[in-house]
Amino acid sequence: MDLKLLPQQQLKVTPKQIAANYILQLSSLELQDVINQELQENPALDLDEVQVCPLCGQPLTGRVCLNCFGVGKTPYKGGDDGETEPLEGTSLMQRDEEEDELDPIVRAEAEQTLAEYLSWNARVLLPARLHPVAEYIIGNLSDNGYLELSIEEIARTMKVPVADAMEALQTIQGIEPWGIGARDTRECLLIQMDHLEEIGEEVPEPARIIVSDHLRELGEHKFGDIAQALRITREEVQAAWDWVKQSLNPAPANAFAAGPDGTSIGGRQVALRPDVIILKNERGDFEVEVIESRRFSLRVNPVYRQLVGQLQAARSAGAAAPAMSDDERQHIRQYVTRAKFFIDNINQRRQTIGRITDVIVECQRDFLANGVQSLRPLTRAEVGERIGMHESTVSRATAGKFVLLPSGQVVPFSMFFTASLGTKDVIKNIIEAEDRARPFSDQEIVEKLRQEHGIILARRTVAKYREELQILPARLRKR
Repeated sequence: MDLKLLPQQQLKVTPKQIAANYILQLSSLELQDVINQELQENPALDLDEVQVCPLCGQPLTGRVCLNCFGVGKTPYKGGDDGETEPLEGTSLMQRDEEEDELDPIVRAEAEQTLAEYLSWNARVLLPARLHPVAEYIIGNLSDNGYLELSIEEIARTMKVPVADAMEALQTIQGIEPWGIGARDTRECLLIQMDHLEEIGEEVPEPARIIVSDHLRELGEHKFGDIAQALRITREEVQAAWDWVKQSLNPAPANAFAAGPDGTSIGGRQVALRPDVIILKNERGDFEVEVIESRRFSLRVNPVYRQLVGQLQAARSAGAAAPAMSDDERQHIRQYVTRAKFFIDNINQRRQTIGRITDVIVECQRDFLANGVQSLRPLTRAEVGERIGMHESTVSRATAGKFVLLPSGQVVPFSMFFTASLGTKDVIKNIIEAEDRARPFSDQEIVEKLRQEHGIILARRTVAKYREELQILPARLRKR
């Protein structure tokens, strides 16, 4: 038995790398929370008090961001005609073409969520004793606007009579968008029919009874069975179905939402905040800007920087250090080092995201210029290989982050790595151009993709893409 010292190489993750990876994977909102926490805990870290827009990061000259509201000139051009567009998914109102004045009332209306809108109207229409009941009902609405609890359960939970709970529900159901608060699709459509009749619009005679008694068969396109049960012609059933599709909305909450990326009814409506902006310059080239450099301008506190400079100067000159205790010197060095460490991680995050976006722009140049059908297959491993990073680092840097395209659309980074998007768009175009009297089957779509577009897919893959596009199968699309 003896002891030997042998040299050995090992890969170890340093604390700085761990912290850098943690900062890298944060979304924009999470990063803001981390920065705010660090500012509270570290007196040596300062944030330049420059008021910027929380969305685009541009400096604010007043209370309103002129870029996001579309007032004046902006570098974010929506197309070749030079017109500007606001960020997609935000609640910012567009500028009226004839007026330059911003209406704060319209802006306040635009920022209101559906839950707040329903709550405000319910408080106006209901007595004060039923306000808590209405709030409880609104809080239990699904994303489509349906009430998922029974009226008896609501009454029992809120300790009120069933009649009071029903009064609150009926009041909410009487608030636009019509059909909100319905217990199922049938009730939702019937509420909308009642409203249309109240405002004087004509509801086809068989439409109400078909929705009331044969909604399932209607959804399955069993028009012959419905016609036989109601003793009417198949054409009348088809006409009622066309009217229902055109005039009614089975998901009333979607009519209020700003877009498919909005939050749920009970939550706050959060605008999409892009982390990166891709601009098209005058030469037609694409430029990348990581806008965190605008939002977060961090620096070491000038007082702490001066004290550290004095300590270093005294040490190098061999002179006496400034009069302070060892604890004070340790405090200054510790927090200044921590502040520099944090700022370096933020800068490294920005550089990493910028390098990744540069590679994406280089690979997806046709997509940025021509649209989704030009989206080429791209993997995170390929991006990582081009810039000398591991695939997991690229995944951390792009997860939960968004890009503002030259068209004005805000999309997630994951869109650039979804190879099926272009194929899905082709499938959608094929189905939209079909003859509704004889819609294409999935196998026929496979043949069209192969013959007309050179895309080879299995039938089950086409069926999967069609379901992801929320397109019915051929037998349900047939008219």
